[in-house]
Amino acid sequence: MPGGTTGRFLVLLREGATDEGATTIEKRTGKKLTAATKALSTLGIESEQRPEGILFETLGVAVVESPPEEIQGVMAEAAGESSPILHVEPERYVYALAAPTLVPAPLEEEEPVLPAQPAATPFEYLLGYRDAVNHVVARVIDRSGAVEELEGIPVTAALTETQFTWGLQVTRVPSSHFSGKGVRVAILDTGMDLGHPDFAGRNIVSQSFIAGQPVQDGHGHGTHCIGTSCGPRQPGILPRYGIAFNAEIHVGKVLNNQGSGTDAQILAGIEWAIRNKCAVVSMSLGAPAQLGQPFSPVFEHVGRRSLAAGTLIIAAAGNDSQRPQDIEPVSHPANCPSIMAVAALNRNIHVSFFSNGGLNPNGGQVDIAAPGRNVRSSWPRPMMYNTISGTSMATPHVAGIAALLAEAHPQARGLALWTLVTQHARHLASPSRDVGAGLVQAPQ
Repeated sequence: MPGGTTGRFLVLLREGATDEGATTIEKRTGKKLTAATKALSTLGIESEQRPEGILFETLGVAVVESPPEEIQGVMAEAAGESSPILHVEPERYVYALAAPTLVPAPLEEEEPVLPAQPAATPFEYLLGYRDAVNHVVARVIDRSGAVEELEGIPVTAALTETQFTWGLQVTRVPSSHFSGKGVRVAILDTGMDLGHPDFAGRNIVSQSFIAGQPVQDGHGHGTHCIGTSCGPRQPGILPRYGIAFNAEIHVGKVLNNQGSGTDAQILAGIEWAIRNKCAVVSMSLGAPAQLGQPFSPVFEHVGRRSLAAGTLIIAAAGNDSQRPQDIEPVSHPANCPSIMAVAALNRNIHVSFFSNGGLNPNGGQVDIAAPGRNVRSSWPRPMMYNTISGTSMATPHVAGIAALLAEAHPQARGLALWTLVTQHARHLASPSRDVGAGLVQAPQ
């Protein structure tokens, strides 16, 4: 996956000091900041006539196009205790997360063999202790052997997809009494095929954050993710693939038709989702992170501020691994502690070979896991349906189930909804480094 930075900078502003921070940026750089609502409606984030700087007032973040020598003054401001500037970092390119296809299939059918680890640190010891306790608790709760059956080949290999996709079956969606009714779910991706017949009559709100490109999905990734999270109860052709079939769909096109975008476009989509009171934001996108690389302070604060506003952000952990030989860290921005990171499982309920792991102790953990291998969902016409793999496919499973839980618990938003999602998960024998709290489960 390509990486890199855009040449612009993200500036994190102290909460409650947005106006003061904007004034400081303008004074230090000589660049005028334009409110995001105006910038998006008149110029577009990536327009040739884009403003010199954009201010996301809800998030408390500015994006500034300024040479390094000018931004130095803003960075100097961040050193002051009472400064309205908290942090400055380069803006990144981000991408739709597609799983690699060059690894032999048999690896996917085997329990991953984990590489030898160095002597345990206190952090690793605690994770190991938690894994052991979770495994014991799972066995005590279900003495019938259901845990072993769920994670073994004999049961899951027998799953048929005549009525429901395998992902819906193992997450207990078909038997759930909830549909996401009254819950707003934002999917920030490549857009959606707005004319797909499976979504006729649905309440859909849409916005493009890509200059010159409408919301209509010219890629496919976004339509697929929307289908899993919020697809219909009765699709035109079985099996059913959608979870929150009564949720209100908010489509934010933050990635272009080639599947790429920038941090600013992601921030624009998050701000839009919060302003529209979306309880859940699903982001199957990211950029690779390196071992030992810290998470983005800007996106961590955005995650915190979103939770405080009642919006849970769920993001893909990334597909950079080649298990069992190589496990890579959770990608940006899912590696932020206040953004829920989702790993991918295959139909044997083993972590998929491409799924990244929680290797960085200072943040960067996997929070939960969901089906992400050979997932069928909607696709732009004329193809209509497609089966693809990735943590991108796992993420909307969690987002859709979060919408079901939000309907079941109308007062649970933000951090309370996060807690419900993880508490309802089914414990797995795999280490929390790979699957977090376990396999996401729908409320019954």
